[in-house]
Amino acid sequence: MVKKVCYNRGMKISSKANPMIKQSKKLLQKKYRTDSYLIEGWHLFEEAKKAQASFLHIFVVEDCVDRVATDDKVIVVTPEVLKELTDSPTPQGIVAEVKQEKPDLPSIGKGKYLLLEDVQDPGNLGTMIRTADAAGFDGVLLSEKSADVFNQKTLRSMQGSHYHIPVWRTDVYAFCRTMKTKEMPILATTLSDQSIDYKQVGTLTDFILVMGNEGQGISPKMAELSSQLVHISMPGQAESLNVAVAAGILIFSLI
Repeated sequence: MVKKVCYNRGMKISSKANPMIKQSKKLLQKKYRTDSYLIEGWHLFEEAKKAQASFLHIFVVEDCVDRVATDDKVIVVTPEVLKELTDSPTPQGIVAEVKQEKPDLPSIGKGKYLLLEDVQDPGNLGTMIRTADAAGFDGVLLSEKSADVFNQKTLRSMQGSHYHIPVWRTDVYAFCRTMKTKEMPILATTLSDQSIDYKQVGTLTDFILVMGNEGQGISPKMAELSSQLVHISMPGQAESLNVAVAAGILIFSLI
């Protein structure tokens, strides 16, 4: 959470050097996103409102003030100042600072879950979380080395799905060991002598689907923890599929 700075609502912030703007801008860097994060654009703002997210600041350009509630969290800024708070080349007129919610990992025994092991690209991460949301999954688990959920690119790719589906960052190996004791099927994607085509799996009621790193795939440790290794057979000449595309195929084939 950025340090609170007093602000007179009768004024408009027009300076990029304003202390509040400088503090909020830090949230574009992962190391400062310990308690809050920035969202940009009207769609994400509306999704956050629907989810009753806690807003700390709402930065809006003067032309759009009528579209937001007039409370002490609304801060009018110039377009030039707003652009300081996002990496988007064409900001939509609103940036909000939102308090981070950190849900505890529940005792999982049933349900459909997506587990992402060391997925590095924020766009891939966000797309897979959004796909799991679209498929009605019960949650997404991220390894410690996976990309940041609150990265601006991740947030744009998720399109608000993190408000609909819980996302946990955890020790995925300890989690999988626990799930094996509960006989929860763990399907890990990799091409090996032990893997089977995903079409042989059929639909499942309860399972964990593991997608691995873009370049390396799943780790040997994850392969050992899995119940079944699966792959997507490719009759064409492409060497591999984008991990988010592969996840989409598998997610909807299993439900």
